[in-house]
Amino acid sequence: MAARFRPSAPHTSTASSVAAAQGQWGRACPQPPCCVQALGLGLLWVPRWPVHGWRVQVEWPPVGVQEASTAAAAGTARPRWFSETVPQVLLYVALPDVCHRFLPGYVGGVQEGAVTPAGVINKYEINGLQAWLITHLLWLANARFLSWFPPTIIFDNWIPLLWCANILGYAVSTFAMIKGYLFPTNARDCKFTGNFFYNYMMGIEFNPRIGKWFDFKLFFNGRPGIVAWTLINLSFAAKQQELHGHVTNSMVLVNVLQAIYVLDFFWNEAWYLKTIDICHDHFGWYLGWGDCVWLPYLYTLQVSARATRPAQ
Repeated sequence: MAARFRPSAPHTSTASSVAAAQGQWGRACPQPPCCVQALGLGLLWVPRWPVHGWRVQVEWPPVGVQEASTAAAAGTARPRWFSETVPQVLLYVALPDVCHRFLPGYVGGVQEGAVTPAGVINKYEINGLQAWLITHLLWLANARFLSWFPPTIIFDNWIPLLWCANILGYAVSTFAMIKGYLFPTNARDCKFTGNFFYNYMMGIEFNPRIGKWFDFKLFFNGRPGIVAWTLINLSFAAKQQELHGHVTNSMVLVNVLQAIYVLDFFWNEAWYLKTIDICHDHFGWYLGWGDCVWLPYLYTLQVSARATRPAQ
């Protein structure tokens, strides 16, 4: 059944089970000394993995495609700026969902999340499928008719975009940390462990928000990275077409199967509100950086492995 719009203000549950969970749910337990070492290694080494994955796939190619791979790795032959985050913010907060009005079985519009440890039930605007459709229709219209930018733009600027994604990931994680200390959305849902690095990595606030609708956790989990996933695949397929004059069956298969996964996520976005990501995880570097960098750069290694290589 299609969702109906309801008032946006969160309300508080008085259930006794919620009260009993106070102080126990979340990451409020003391951390052992070895945790600091593990956190340091994670913050230092994990950001290197996307770069290493790219170098393995593109900078060290099979014999015969070295020249194309070197140009791709440089990513600066025709420097361009391509930003998806700002448009996704606008599609998230400024365009209420209409897909649920005409797609049978799809649940969109304003939906309630799970009860938080403090007893709050937040409301969310479920419009991810709409945002994905608009983004990709504009992308395809540009590739076919408008020619505002080449469809290979993501591939051509992959490393500069990696720098931008890292800056965004660390910026949003740091802002979430400061916000949790100074002006949390709901102080009763904050968890402090006494370990600064653990708080930074795993998060303090349960549901950091700006205003009534911009929810950090839902937006970064379910907008820029996962919407970009299929755009990245299309851009790498376009690069393969440019380099070799055709798109291989394996590239088509990766695009189709991963698009099915992404569309399944957006079709079930209302259900996602009741999963572990929303119901248990606090928002810190683990989600902020992970959604901006880890998801789009590691989950797309299959297409980067194929873009510069002709069919074997």
